[in-house]
Amino acid sequence: MGIKSRSTSLLSLLCIVVALVTVSLVQAEDDYKFFTWTVTYGTLSPLGTPQQVILINGQFPGPRLDLVTNNNVILNLVNKLDEPFLLTWNGIKQRKNSWQDGVVGTNCPIPPNSNYTYKFQTKDQIGTYTYFPSTKMHKAAGGFGGLNVYRRSVIPIPYPNPDGDFTLLIGDWYKTNHKVLSQSLDSGKSIGFPDGLLINGQVHSSFTGDQGKTYMFRISNVGLSTSINFRIQGHMLKLVEVEGSHVIQNVYDSLDVHVGQSISVLVTLNQPPKDYYVVASTRFTQTVLTTISVLHYANSHSSASGTLPPPPANGYDLSMKQARTYRWNLTANAARPNPQVNSVSYVNPDTPLKLADYFNIPGIIDNSIQITPSNVPAHIATSVLRTSLHDFIEVVFQNNEKTMQSWHLDGYDFWVVGYGFGQWTSASKSTYNLVDALTRHTAQVYPNSWTAILVSLDNQGMWNLRSAIWERQYLGQQLYLRVWNAQRTAANEYDIPSNALLCGKALGHHS
Repeated sequence: MGIKSRSTSLLSLLCIVVALVTVSLVQAEDDYKFFTWTVTYGTLSPLGTPQQVILINGQFPGPRLDLVTNNNVILNLVNKLDEPFLLTWNGIKQRKNSWQDGVVGTNCPIPPNSNYTYKFQTKDQIGTYTYFPSTKMHKAAGGFGGLNVYRRSVIPIPYPNPDGDFTLLIGDWYKTNHKVLSQSLDSGKSIGFPDGLLINGQVHSSFTGDQGKTYMFRISNVGLSTSINFRIQGHMLKLVEVEGSHVIQNVYDSLDVHVGQSISVLVTLNQPPKDYYVVASTRFTQTVLTTISVLHYANSHSSASGTLPPPPANGYDLSMKQARTYRWNLTANAARPNPQVNSVSYVNPDTPLKLADYFNIPGIIDNSIQITPSNVPAHIATSVLRTSLHDFIEVVFQNNEKTMQSWHLDGYDFWVVGYGFGQWTSASKSTYNLVDALTRHTAQVYPNSWTAILVSLDNQGMWNLRSAIWERQYLGQQLYLRVWNAQRTAANEYDIPSNALLCGKALGHHS
């Protein structure tokens, strides 16, 4: 009896110690991370011709932001450009905090020679993300970077810890200055076809690993307009994560990554020790742009040689079939001329929608957008779709054009439940994957096709739904979702930050 009591006491003490250690670890991993980033112009030659680029702390691309689930980020952004500027955090959900989303519908752009301090948390997230400028055509000049959220020690992942990881920011690139590109769009002209492809801001990069080890390649399409295909000579790609979702671990010889999307793959260096080509090329383009980097085995004494791994056949059907193989891993533990939308081409107001909504400023928000396509004449408006907190909505993106589209929603992941060619009808619902559909923040829509998503509106705020193809976004292919509950409490949404920048008709109001 005494032994049992003593054992129980020791067990209780052990549980208390373990609990205290766990709490300490969790609190430590909820740490605050402080950064100061200065945005400037610089001159570099990404494609061999000197041109003006946007640097962050002198870097192109910008600094990689490596965080842990639930980190609190305090980032002071100093704008030394000659134009107002914002960064948005692509894929970070900003739980209850659209104040920090960094788009012109929620934030006043940071004036030249001024600063703004972002304060946000990587709440319940793991995965591969990016950040980039949301203002004007600044993204065409740089200012983008990788944003990786690593797991907390108490959260298991459904694969062995990789021996290292590489961040690959792949995207099309234009030699033309970003201001000239803006002027072209303002005059009714397209920005045209890009001049090349870059990986991490360069035409040629190198990634070094040890033979026999496995590495995670975090791949993001940070370009303006073009889908890309990624492949590594002699090596297979095991897909393990898509924009924060762990997936069924299928193996591919190449993967399509559309504008604004991110994926993570595991690559085992299981070939003879030499160098191998790492290839990215444009998809669905008459002229195929290609950029070649190198996977270097640390014990290699041979340069990369042989033929480049070929791209997949240039057909949309193969790409759609591949997209349908992306399935959610349900057993994994994890943290959680103006283009239009339904005849409305969005135009940015001088007053951010979030501020207009908060201060009840009339005449800013236009609620005329239709929830279904109609024959209403095309027009320009500041379109907001009003929804209620905890609504569950279905969105069908119907692409009746001959080019790819890519759609992103801030503040959320959504279930991509279906793709199909032709016109969507109610009968298309019978093809939906309602079992293990992938959740992600950016979905592609193939030409003359549709993509259907389901969204659980559990994050109050003002959220941007936009084309990830930046020319189309610039010209108005976007809108905002107002996810709202009349009860103003911190349980639903954080209050306006004390350092919020005010502009337009919000000037004179007090935050």
